[in-house]
Amino acid sequence: MLAKEEQRRIAYDARHAQINKQQLSQQILNSVCATESYQKAETVLWYLHCRSEVETIAAVKIALAKKDKKIVIPYCTKDVQGENKLGLWHLESFAELLKGTWGILEPPADRWGEDSKEVNPAELGLIITPGVAFDKQGGRLGNGAGYYDRLLTQVNANTTIMAICFESQLQQNINMQEYDIYMDSVVTEKMIYQGKGR
Repeated sequence: MLAKEEQRRIAYDARHAQINKQQLSQQILNSVCATESYQKAETVLWYLHCRSEVETIAAVKIALAKKDKKIVIPYCTKDVQGENKLGLWHLESFAELLKGTWGILEPPADRWGEDSKEVNPAELGLIITPGVAFDKQGGRLGNGAGYYDRLLTQVNANTTIMAICFESQLQQNINMQEYDIYMDSVVTEKMIYQGKGR
């Protein structure tokens, strides 16, 4: 099996080369929103895309306008030990956000941890998870900083972990370590693959 760095390089190249990103992203997100997991979830963690990721911002704006779910977005911060950590922000308007780390929209740093906006991981019903590469069993390869890995160890056992990616990002087998968490499902423009989950 290829080393993680090699798998990452192949997947980055495939994602950058992907054509029709906007159209395919729309197809992927239509599939996500039609799932029972999405329909039932009261609190949903969306990521806000950057660079060549599946484009989510338009779908998040629609979800906010519907006002039928609590919408949460992540931001990159540190825990008390100085380890990478995702802060969880209750998003009510895009006017709350600024461009932050890697050009990703996030809340202003002086409001991080604000009681009325911060969300406990245990509240999340569904996590829509980005990644560099996935396999059809739900294996995930991230950017290597461990932000999502740490978050996924803190959520409830019944929280649904759903990955979204282009079909071109799928690989035969992701090189998974013992601490890596499998997705419950992987949604591409072609189909929804049922992952091993936890």
